[in-house]
Amino acid sequence: MKLSARQAVDVLRAAGEPTRLRILALLEREELAVLELCRVLDQSQPRVSRHLKLLAEAGLVERFPDGAWVFYRLSGAGREHELIGEVLARINPEDPGLARDRRKLDDVQAERAAAAQAYFAENAAQWDRIRSLYVSDADVETQILGAAGGGRFQRLVDLGSGTGRMLTLLGPRADHAVGLDLSQQMLNIARRNTAEAGLTHVELRHGDIFDTRLPEAGADLVVVHQVLHYLGDPAAAVKEAARIVAPDGKLIIVDFAPHKHEFLREQHQHRRLGFSDEEIDRWLAEAGLSDVRRIALPPSNGDGLTVKIWAAHRAPTALRSAA
Repeated sequence: MKLSARQAVDVLRAAGEPTRLRILALLEREELAVLELCRVLDQSQPRVSRHLKLLAEAGLVERFPDGAWVFYRLSGAGREHELIGEVLARINPEDPGLARDRRKLDDVQAERAAAAQAYFAENAAQWDRIRSLYVSDADVETQILGAAGGGRFQRLVDLGSGTGRMLTLLGPRADHAVGLDLSQQMLNIARRNTAEAGLTHVELRHGDIFDTRLPEAGADLVVVHQVLHYLGDPAAAVKEAARIVAPDGKLIIVDFAPHKHEFLREQHQHRRLGFSDEEIDRWLAEAGLSDVRRIALPPSNGDGLTVKIWAAHRAPTALRSAA
């Protein structure tokens, strides 16, 4: 169904203002918090919020609160999205104003990454202890093993390996395993832990979850364990993880349900305070995965965090072709 002439005018009017077009170009790169947009645009929060309100009313961006923060992203579907995508694709990427915005966003991202790296370096040795504060590791790992299913894996990929716990848990059932992480401190601990577990078939690499450089459809099990809440663009990470999943393979995501513990953002570099089933389900569906199994592990106390496990399946090639 195409847009009516009136709808097209409304969309173009919403986008046809310099600041709003700059916002759309920035959100094309990743979802951003309001204060991050204010910093890049060098404009006040009330002014940026007014522009965002108009863009949201036109169906061009989505607003979602996350604890005390509010994030925005481009709308993921609809004719309005297609039209704005066409407009942005036709803009000269070397436009001086937009190039300046990209450089400032690069600075914001670099500061965010540096803070996260410093945190991981400081806490690498006690990382498993920090995680144990959230929910029983034993309970979570039992459910992960169940979600992975029986049998062996030809190739296991663990994205954001941390101390290598998922590799030591699932690696004994894999013919070959690869773990990626951006933190060299974490990789060093993971190497020690996998070696102590006798896992000689595990390969640990310095790598980016957004650009893994791993072969498409090459792993029958991909795990993303307690990683998404640190990321600026978790949807892109899910898309890249799904790209690696082979036909008849699985992607397992472990993270938190939505919560209000702001101290995790302030003290532990969490960017997002959990994820809803609707959000994860949409990202998985957009990435071509289905048959999502959801497991909730609430805390033993009422003030803790609920761990969620989402296990999604890639259809076998024959079934996908038949569809």
